[in-house]
Amino acid sequence: MSITPSHRYTAELAGQIELKWQERWEEKEIFKAPNPAGDLAPAPGDQLPEDTFYLLDMFPYPSGKGLHVGHPLGYIATDTLARFARMQGKNVLYTMGYDSFGLPAEQYAVQTGQHPRVTTEENIANMRRQLRRLGMSHEQRRSVATTDVEFMRWTQWIFLQIYNSWYDEKAPGRAPGTVGRARPISELVGEYAAGRIPTPDGRPWKELSAEERNQAINSKRLAYIDYAPVNWAPGLGTVLANEEVTAEGRSERGNFPVFKRELRQWMMRITAYADRLADDLDLVDWPEKVRLMQRNWIGKSHGADVDFVAHSADGDYTLRVFTTRPDTLFGATFMVVSPEHPMLAGSGLPGEWPEGTKQIWTGGAGTPAVAVRAYQEDAARKSEVDRVDDTKDKTGVFTGIFATNPVNGKKIPVFTADYVMMGYGTGAIMAVPAHDQRDFDFAKAFDLEIVPTMKPEEGFDWQSAWVQDGEIIDSANEEISLNGMHLAEAVPAISEWLESKGLGKATVTYRLRDWLFSRQRYWGEPFPIVYDEEGRAHDLPESMLPVELPDTPDYTPRSFDPDDAQSNPEPPLGRLDDWVNVELDLGDGPKMYKRDTNTMPNWAGSCWYELRYLDPNNDESFVDPRVEEYWMGPTDKKKAGGTDLYVGGVEHAVLHLLYARFWHKVLYDLGHLSSSEPFHKLFNQGYVQAYAYTDQRGQYVPADEVEEVAATDGSGEVTYVWNGQEVNREYGKMGKSLKNIVTPDEMAEQYGADTFRLYEMSMGPLDVDRPWETRAVVGSQRFLQRLWRNILNEETGELVVVDSQPDAETEKLLARTIVGVTEDYENMHINTAIAKMIVLNNHLTTREVPRSVAEALVLMVAPVAPHVAEELWERLGHTESLAYEPFPVVTDQSLLEDDTVIAIIQVKGKLRDRLQVPADISAEDLEKLALASEKVQKFLTGEPRKVIVREPNLVNIVP
Repeated sequence: MSITPSHRYTAELAGQIELKWQERWEEKEIFKAPNPAGDLAPAPGDQLPEDTFYLLDMFPYPSGKGLHVGHPLGYIATDTLARFARMQGKNVLYTMGYDSFGLPAEQYAVQTGQHPRVTTEENIANMRRQLRRLGMSHEQRRSVATTDVEFMRWTQWIFLQIYNSWYDEKAPGRAPGTVGRARPISELVGEYAAGRIPTPDGRPWKELSAEERNQAINSKRLAYIDYAPVNWAPGLGTVLANEEVTAEGRSERGNFPVFKRELRQWMMRITAYADRLADDLDLVDWPEKVRLMQRNWIGKSHGADVDFVAHSADGDYTLRVFTTRPDTLFGATFMVVSPEHPMLAGSGLPGEWPEGTKQIWTGGAGTPAVAVRAYQEDAARKSEVDRVDDTKDKTGVFTGIFATNPVNGKKIPVFTADYVMMGYGTGAIMAVPAHDQRDFDFAKAFDLEIVPTMKPEEGFDWQSAWVQDGEIIDSANEEISLNGMHLAEAVPAISEWLESKGLGKATVTYRLRDWLFSRQRYWGEPFPIVYDEEGRAHDLPESMLPVELPDTPDYTPRSFDPDDAQSNPEPPLGRLDDWVNVELDLGDGPKMYKRDTNTMPNWAGSCWYELRYLDPNNDESFVDPRVEEYWMGPTDKKKAGGTDLYVGGVEHAVLHLLYARFWHKVLYDLGHLSSSEPFHKLFNQGYVQAYAYTDQRGQYVPADEVEEVAATDGSGEVTYVWNGQEVNREYGKMGKSLKNIVTPDEMAEQYGADTFRLYEMSMGPLDVDRPWETRAVVGSQRFLQRLWRNILNEETGELVVVDSQPDAETEKLLARTIVGVTEDYENMHINTAIAKMIVLNNHLTTREVPRSVAEALVLMVAPVAPHVAEELWERLGHTESLAYEPFPVVTDQSLLEDDTVIAIIQVKGKLRDRLQVPADISAEDLEKLALASEKVQKFLTGEPRKVIVREPNLVNIVP
């Protein structure tokens, strides 16, 4: 496009320059990254670079609301790093795709009355437009969406790989010295037949019927069907994942009540990989807090399984519990089972209360059966968070059943209480109220016996449980005594005794549970599974993939009363008989089958999208092994392989990363990948927050209409005024409800995309939260305007640079800047890189600008403000894009030897940082470096009220 004759760098000229270069980059496919094989391989005669850099943003969901200025923070950072890496000669894979299935898209479609595919594609187009306007250097050839038919085909194919696999704990792993890996189901059949793996009931394989063999195989699959508790939201007509339920037990979307239901669901046996998922965290370069969160989620615990015998009306029932403290068994005075426990489902509850039942145990009901059923209904209305909240009073009811404590033969009452969850452990616990605070609170509430088995410190008053270690007391029977022991000695001793008596055994358990993989929704990937007339599952052959969603207007969930706790989920696909009932030939002639009417969660696509970016057009494989190894294969630096850098929010620290690692490891075990981890280095960016304002009624007012009024007494105090009335200022997340949203479109229009990019990157360290301040954007605009004037005459548009050599002072400052900016880009300290470039740019305003210095500065600016850099590079006489120009380097090391001093940086008079700076640094430049310091930024929440500079030795900042 042509540019109007104006020569001043205004927002209007910036917009014209930016559109010009965006069109040129797109037209010339500047950001193509060649593969070693396939349709993206280099043209004949072109060289394939050896040095690769695979840079990845977390998969975004294309919202109908579009982006606000908080969203692009990570994207601008990764684009800056991608551009910098290209200038270092690396082959950079950098693209953007869209996580476009899921509940938000379905609900948005329901609200707007349009089909989810229509709204989803519109949202993707809008987000692509917004990102293009910001100058993202994504390679569009590699962009994918989970809703693309070809992408969905390979998602279903990967599901079938998992479905047709089992985990062999004893098989040698692919990595040297490791044990355990996934193997094809066909090999499991051979192990069963050879007797190397026992069948579920111990009989020889050849004696099992066809149905029994099928059940034996299914019991080992990594993807299997089971009944599982789910979060049912009648108001949305769908089941929700745990992360979609608020702490108050309501749906995150719509704020509807959520209830527990048992449904036939697809499950992923992620627990088989628990140890590897925990241990292999040592192989990746992740923030320690994220590794800790993952290990806590996996929750490996050593303890013992213990069998209590419960005496129900139907006969004896074995209640197995897991405890990390089997040494306290002699202090178990009651048991608690989950309201969903199968022991309560039959007719085993007694018809009347046993003799000695206390009134407080009965819940006021006439019989145990009535009391238990009423309690179960009440528990079903509560969220999981409510049920495990230790701050709330304990509730429960006696089941009328007693169990025998296996170590002392005592009969103890069995209660049901909603703080015990069926999805955790065995759904039953032994309660030792003397040494567990939760059990202590329950015992106090229900007048139950409290028997200490550890000696507390002298003076302990038993107003709470004693939960520390102590000398064991009153813990002996005729065959074993723990008395006098402590925890470390007692646990193995009692575990060995339990095992010798057939009453239990030492066990390792995990907090991690198998992954519930079904959703009762329309907008998700259909399962590539059909069922015959006997209800047996059959996987579809690869030739029948993908199974596409039926294009129907009848995709909305059935309407339910939001408070109807007794309603049940009904998948929308289940209403589409023509799609559900299908005739297929699966190798034994045409037969009628029923499709699975559940859909996959939107986690499915985000588990492997980084692999499809590598080889997006391959219709023979989800990724060519040569391509995967080129980009993600193990190296000396990254032992487990994976992407070089993964950037995204810490809110995905557990589930998405855990699920993606699980899928990746299965594919690695099956020989499809060379890398055993998907993401080598992880970086969590901070968030852009914004000021919001409330009036005297507490109502939010438009933030962009609020004026800041300074006090006239010279105190520096300010007040905030809207429509003539004083309002209160608060600080929080950007959002519609707070009326404080600012969009990147607005910023690009008012200042230009480069100014917006520069401001977001200069606001502070990338990994900390920062406040948005629209008025501060002008500072970044001034930097670019000054850079423009240092190279071009604003009246004529002609170059003002000179061809002479720079003076010694400029030459040294340039060398220091090149080294400093290079180090900052490499370490993701983009804000301090910008501060260093500002210092050099300011220095050049006082003298003639040598061409060599101008070109070096333009190249350093290019990663963060690429449009204006491209324009200036072209006006400096270059005919090719600077995208692959070598980044400046210092060849004369003597230029880096200079007199420097240590500047003390204070915040409110307290030392917060020390900076090494040139002895002749100006006050303005020292202030910029001080404010850019990561250590200083931690103590600032916006523009400081005052900055006192005593160059070159001292800066004192008053927030």
